[in-house]
Amino acid sequence: MPSIGSRLKRTWNAFIGRDPTPRYEDYSFGSNYRPDRYRAMNNSAKSIISTIHNRIALDCAQIDIRHVRLTEKYGTYKELIDSSINERFYLYANIDQTGRAFVQDLVMSMFDEGCVAGVIVDSDINPLSSETYKIESIRVGKILEWYPISVKVEVYNDLTGKKEEIVAPKATTLIIENPFYAIMNEPNAILRRLMRVLSQLDRTNDTNSSGKIDLLIQLPYTIKSQLKRDEANERRNEIEKQLIGSAHGIAYIDSTERVIQLNRAVENNLWEQSKELEAQLYNELGLTASIFDGTADEATMLNYYNRTIEPILSAITIEMERKWLSKTARSQGQAIRFFRDPFKLVPVSTLAELADKMTRNEIMTSNEFRAILMLKPSNDKKSDQLVNSNLNHPDQQVQPTANEDPNQQQNQVSPAQETTQQKEEKEDT
Repeated sequence: MPSIGSRLKRTWNAFIGRDPTPRYEDYSFGSNYRPDRYRAMNNSAKSIISTIHNRIALDCAQIDIRHVRLTEKYGTYKELIDSSINERFYLYANIDQTGRAFVQDLVMSMFDEGCVAGVIVDSDINPLSSETYKIESIRVGKILEWYPISVKVEVYNDLTGKKEEIVAPKATTLIIENPFYAIMNEPNAILRRLMRVLSQLDRTNDTNSSGKIDLLIQLPYTIKSQLKRDEANERRNEIEKQLIGSAHGIAYIDSTERVIQLNRAVENNLWEQSKELEAQLYNELGLTASIFDGTADEATMLNYYNRTIEPILSAITIEMERKWLSKTARSQGQAIRFFRDPFKLVPVSTLAELADKMTRNEIMTSNEFRAILMLKPSNDKKSDQLVNSNLNHPDQQVQPTANEDPNQQQNQVSPAQETTQQKEEKEDT
C-alpha cells in the first residue's frame, strides 16, 4: 500500500493530466455519506434485484485475479509476477477501496449500467506515452458519452472528494460490457420486466396499507335526487368527524343504518407474474434458490460458477490483458488470469482423502496441502517434493534388519527377475 509520501510523488494523474501538486486537505467540503460508493439505480435496491446483484458480485470478488507468467510449451500457469496490477487487485485498488471492494463495485456497476469503465487514475508516467508504466490507483467510472478513441466517464476524484467528468482514452481504459446484457439491461429484458412488476406490486401494497377504513354505509332511503345525495354526504362527513374526534376511533349510527366493511383488496395477478419472471431469470442466469440460502450441492455450485461467474470474470480479465499488457509482455508469456480455490466447498470429512490422493499421485506436495489447511510448512525435505511416500524409490536403500545378513539380502532375487536356468535349478532341488 503506497504511503502518503509516495502518493505526493506521483508523476501523472488522470484528472489534471500531470503531476498533482502537494496540497493540504480542504475540510470546508464534506459529505455525510461516502461519495465514491456505488448506489443502485432504478430503485432496484428495494427489490430482489439487489440481492441477485450483490450475491454474484460477492462471488466474483472472492476469486483471485492475478498477473501471471505462462509456460511457453503448454500456455499454463507458471509463476506469479510481482507487478503493480497484482498489488491493485490483491491489496490496494485506491485510497478508499481494497482489491476485492473494487471488483465488487465494478460488477455491481456493470449490472446496473450495462457497460462500465475501469479508469487508471494515478500512474508513475502517462500511460499513453509508454507501454511500461506502473499503475498506482484505479477507479470504477460511469460512461457518459462515447467518442471514436475515447470515452467521457464520471469518476470519483480523491483529490477533491467529488465525482468529476473526464475524457479517458480507450487504449488504457477498461470498457467492460455485461455478458448478460440481453437478460439484464435491454429495455424489454426479463430483469427489467421483473423490476416493473415488482414496482407495481409495491405501489399496490402501499395503496392497500395506506390506513383507509374502506366502509360502505347503507342509508334507510334511496339516493336518487340531488337532495338525498347531499344528505348522504352530510351523514358521511358527520361519521368521519366522529371517528377523527374520538380518542379510540368510535362513532355511532342510526338503528336503520347498516355498515358494510370491505376487508379485502382487489385481486390481481402481479404476484404470480413476479414469481414466474423470477424463476425464468434464475434459469437464464444459472441461479437457484439453494445458492442464496447456502444449501446448494457441489454440482449446483459448479454449474453456477461455470455459467454465471466465469463469463463475468473472463470479460474483466480479457479486457485487462488487452489494455494493460503490451504486445511485448504477452509475447513473453505474461497474462491476466483468475483462480478459484477448489477446496473452499470441500467439507472437512473429505479433506483427508483428497490429501492422500493429491500427494500419492504426485499432484501436490505435502507442504502445499498443509498451506490449504492453514498449517505451518514441514521442515522435512520430502515435504517439498512431488513423491509418493507409500513407495520405495531407487535412491532410497532399504536398511537390513538385525537378524538378516546384508550379503544374503543382496543376493536375493525377486521372482520376476529369475532367469529360466534359475527356475530349472529350483525345480531339480
